[in-house]
Amino acid sequence: MGYHEEKYVKEAFDTNWVAPLGPNVDLFEKAIGDYLGEGLHVAALSSGTAAIHLGLQLLGVSAGDEVICQSFTFSASANPICYLGATPVFVDSEADTWNLSPILLEQAIKERIALGKRPRAIVAVHLYGMPYKIAEVRQVADTYGIPILEDSAEALGSSYKGVKCGGFGDIGILSFNGNKIITTSGGGALIARKEALKKDAVFLATQARDEAPHYQHSAVGYNYRMSNVLAGIGRGQMEVLDERVVARRANYDFYKRHLGHLRGYEFLDEPEGSFSNRWLSCVLTPSFEAREEIRLALMKENIESRPLWKPMHLQPVFSEAASYTDGTSEALFDRGLCLPSGSNLVEEDLERIVTLILNTRS
Repeated sequence: MGYHEEKYVKEAFDTNWVAPLGPNVDLFEKAIGDYLGEGLHVAALSSGTAAIHLGLQLLGVSAGDEVICQSFTFSASANPICYLGATPVFVDSEADTWNLSPILLEQAIKERIALGKRPRAIVAVHLYGMPYKIAEVRQVADTYGIPILEDSAEALGSSYKGVKCGGFGDIGILSFNGNKIITTSGGGALIARKEALKKDAVFLATQARDEAPHYQHSAVGYNYRMSNVLAGIGRGQMEVLDERVVARRANYDFYKRHLGHLRGYEFLDEPEGSFSNRWLSCVLTPSFEAREEIRLALMKENIESRPLWKPMHLQPVFSEAASYTDGTSEALFDRGLCLPSGSNLVEEDLERIVTLILNTRS
């Protein structure tokens, strides 16, 4: 937590604004919009997953459609596709950012069109805070007239050529889950270029209640709006976001400085023009066996680390889904490890982690 979260939450209680609307919601949305710039419009929601669900619906995705989704990501990027009765088509990553491969993306689009299944949308993810290949992915999407849902759940504070992530897609989303770079304990946001889209999102997120003196509904809605209490936490968190980015990047720099010279260990550098918030510090170890040796050695000392995301095309729930892969994400999953990355880590913590990792090599 930062400095003023408790103050804003207390304001919500003192004024009896605890419902999913109120001053904190409005001011939290404004703070996010001001931070992102570019004249974007923000709707604060109950989760990033809810934002993806609404975003896909606003992009016209419905039952029977296909949606291209980055395979190397958390399942929340793909699950909302199924909520709408659509089908995910998974596309592998490229090695420069670990994100959606523009080459495989175009291959997938061409093949789906040839099968009479033009994709309705593309879910592109800024994995671990590293911006995907913005220009290349946009060029492919525009060539075939397919909108992009930009999954920035892990990328608040990241940017590309000086522009903050979140506004590059036709619709963008953020997450404020408890493990994100800032949190509202649970929460998310939908980012729209047009105010009308934001209004549509809020309408759907508040049970799609029509303008009437009674409860009337001409569309199916959802209970997806953020509460005024949680938005108070978000207001305080936005005030310390830049500090959190500095802390996360310092973690990454420490790990790379102390481990990057080791044979077989690799860290993902920022491509030209990209700035990562380094939400999680990730390392590629020499092998699956080395990854597991490190993970288990850390776990023995009650230090949590995790393998990189298991690609969606390898997940049992999506075993029947079409996929366009070249082995990139599978290799990253085999060798990659997310190291402890909390914003409150101190140098003593980092030194202990690095020492344990170095000891696995002796």
